Amino acid sequence: MTTVQDPAAPAAAAPTADEVAERVFQAALGAFDTLAIYLGERLGWYQAMAGAGPLSPAELAGRTGTDERYAREWLEQQAAGGLLTAVEPAGPGVPRRFELPPGAAEVFTDRSSLAYLAPLARFVAAAAGQLPALADAYRTGSGVSWAQFGPDARTGQADMNRPWYEQELAPALRRVPDLHELLDRPGARIADVGCGEGWSTVALARAYPRAALHGYDVDAPSTTAAAEHAAAAGLGERVGFVTGDVATQLPEASVDAVFAFECLHDLPHPVDVLAAARRALRPGGVVVVMDEAAEEEFTAPAGDVERLLYGFSTLVCLPDARSHQPSAATGTVIRSSTVRDLAQRAGFAAVDVLPIEGFGFWRFYRLRS
Repeated sequence: MTTVQDPAAPAAAAPTADEVAERVFQAALGAFDTLAIYLGERLGWYQAMAGAGPLSPAELAGRTGTDERYAREWLEQQAAGGLLTAVEPAGPGVPRRFELPPGAAEVFTDRSSLAYLAPLARFVAAAAGQLPALADAYRTGSGVSWAQFGPDARTGQADMNRPWYEQELAPALRRVPDLHELLDRPGARIADVGCGEGWSTVALARAYPRAALHGYDVDAPSTTAAAEHAAAAGLGERVGFVTGDVATQLPEASVDAVFAFECLHDLPHPVDVLAAARRALRPGGVVVVMDEAAEEEFTAPAGDVERLLYGFSTLVCLPDARSHQPSAATGTVIRSSTVRDLAQRAGFAAVDVLPIEGFGFWRFYRLRS
């Protein structure tokens, strides 16, 4: 719920130079931690340490085929920051060892956990790698495409969202009885637009075994990975993927439900895609959008979730959207009013917020014709 400041209330005091300097200093510490987490995941160090007990730098390097000196520096950095536990030597000549606590192991290695956040470091690192291109885009008004951000951005987003789809999507949809009943009908056909690596499509297929599904995405590496995930799950006969612009690829009057999971804000032409989704519905069909649970109004200073959304937007989502011209350039901080405006322009009569709470940083909307 947004708190609107009383215009008559006194404004918050501007921060002093020392306070701003402390903020920048803490931010730098966080940035270093994030990039070190990226290295730990990419080099397999967290995975090698999970459940292994205390390891010396030589033991960690030997298990992962990496350099011992770098391993020691990374282990000490992680312990200095409180992410690893340092075990002091038992005597002279015995190396110090380091252990990954269970809580940290879950965050860095458990792909099924809702707390799995190692992919967030991957995503941030992908943005950091494009800072020169981003600076140029900010000067010229151009963009930086999803393809330019590379596999770390693609897999980072997919792996962050995967546990939520696998564990929470089916229970969430069951909390909306009429929607659940529609999806559970024999022969139901479901489209998942902007499906990325397809974890949402796979989760829907598992939740509704009598349905046939198609995922749509413009990014070929994503749809290739999605097809592999569906095949590995044994769902290849009921789940297919299409590469291309969904506004032209989605057949009319062909599906009972269209889902758009965390993609509306990225689309350069969101109205065209929503209009295509509306035309694709059979009688009685439904369009469901899941996107960021941004505050209803801009507020400054803002809470942590809003700040996170602005981080995604400034460094990845807005530049990607602007790499296509013309572009709606919505950005990650998509408010309910924006979703309603886009839906109305696409021909929908109304937008309802579905009663699905506590689903990550997202909000679910049902678009009604």
